[in-house]
Amino acid sequence: MAKPSRKVIITCAITGGIHTPSMSPHLPVTPDQIAEHAIGAAEAGAAILHLHARNPEDGRPTQDPGAFARFLPRIKQSTDAVLNLTTGGSPVMQVEERLQPALKFAPEVASLNMGSMNFGLFPMLGRYEKFQHAWEPEYLEKTRDVVFRNTFKDIEYILQSCSDNGTRFEFECYDTSHLYNLAHFLDRGLVTGPLFVQSVFGILGGIGTHAEDVAHMRRTADRLFGTDYVWSVLGAGRHQMPVTTLAAAMGGNVRVGLEDSLWDGPGRLAETNAAQVRRVRQVLEGLGLEVATPTEARAMLALKGGDQVNF
Repeated sequence: MAKPSRKVIITCAITGGIHTPSMSPHLPVTPDQIAEHAIGAAEAGAAILHLHARNPEDGRPTQDPGAFARFLPRIKQSTDAVLNLTTGGSPVMQVEERLQPALKFAPEVASLNMGSMNFGLFPMLGRYEKFQHAWEPEYLEKTRDVVFRNTFKDIEYILQSCSDNGTRFEFECYDTSHLYNLAHFLDRGLVTGPLFVQSVFGILGGIGTHAEDVAHMRRTADRLFGTDYVWSVLGAGRHQMPVTTLAAAMGGNVRVGLEDSLWDGPGRLAETNAAQVRRVRQVLEGLGLEVATPTEARAMLALKGGDQVNF
């Protein structure tokens, strides 16, 4: 009898805080757009939806819990997907501001950046002739001289603030040092397995996208965490599908979405998040792998369940 194929979790990051509205007319900005994109991604096969909010007037990233409240109930009512709220927000926000949605809504999963880093978005300035809103070029330029702060104190603050609400974390690791930071918190007992480790490739200031970079992050995580972690991978921009394909073949789970890449093939903007989910699903099934359902993802990550959140 053939051995059953392993199940792969697809995470879809719907809008993020990196891209600006002028970069794509398809970037979801309003609560209705975010909800529609999220529901479509879940229907296409995403077990986890990673969610940011934006000001519906100008698309600026916001961590106002009221902005999240305008789409969270609708998504929850329309799909069984795991809802994962950001504590990253954007590189220019302070940690207290970034934490507020996770603190208020007690989601099953929240993202947590595992180290401070240069987070350079300014190269995107040269790719667009004009911007719809004045804040967009200012925001991108500011990243030339900003450190995305995630100190040990900041990380402790988020972990301790959410310690009583049952939220588990998607640990976003942009370099090998972030894996060692996570191991530090594991040794101290501030986090417990199974760890959900999201390796991020292709952000200027973090690790690159070479196959050796992907393999090095995998080997390091294996050495530090053994079998008590679930590995997922995302590639930024045009590297999205090559990096996720490589990681899937190496035993990883995958993340796609318009937060990470605006594209659905060379020179073709993705019109929906679901389009990227369908594309990576084709890759996974072509590799003989099965896509995990939300129920299966909850079991793999030891989550508390969608009935235990505050929305």
